Amino acid sequence: MWIFGYGSLIWRPDFDWVESAPAAIEGWERRFWQGSPDHRGMPHSPGRVVTLIEAPSSRCWGVAYRLSSAATEDGTLDDLDDREKAGYRRLELPLHLNDGRSVRGLCYVAAEGNENFLGEASLRQMAQHILDSVGPSGSNVEYLLELATALRRIGAEDQHVFRLEEQVRSVLEASERQGDGQSGS
Repeated sequence: MWIFGYGSLIWRPDFDWVESAPAAIEGWERRFWQGSPDHRGMPHSPGRVVTLIEAPSSRCWGVAYRLSSAATEDGTLDDLDDREKAGYRRLELPLHLNDGRSVRGLCYVAAEGNENFLGEASLRQMAQHILDSVGPSGSNVEYLLELATALRRIGAEDQHVFRLEEQVRSVLEASERQGDGQSGS
């Protein structure tokens, strides 16, 4: 059994696996359109995390993890279902591993219409939302920066993530510059 991670599962799988590899799925794009009321935000103020949207000519890179045959017995899928409970559902999709193999794997997708779906917003609005959000798993900024770093580590391009990262870093740097200017007065 394979699991495909395209968000926090890339850098923090939190389950045992016997093999991992960069992998892609066809016909999907990663977007910061899902609300996180339980990890990177709070119920009254959800953070923004990634989900997948269908995009016929696109390819989304992430990491595929092969689980041992005992994984379902030791509760791995139950743990993942709990981790992804805020609007995500399991899909089985073909995964294309970077070594040329094709396998079928499970992927969690939060479809439009789930109770935590935030949908599209401008880059500036999403960046500000991420800057303002924190939850039990940490800040929403940390999630974005870890994702961008992990994508670069596997050699993946994702303009949505990288442009959002650039916007957030720009605001953080401007805030630091403004703070430095005020400390000298």
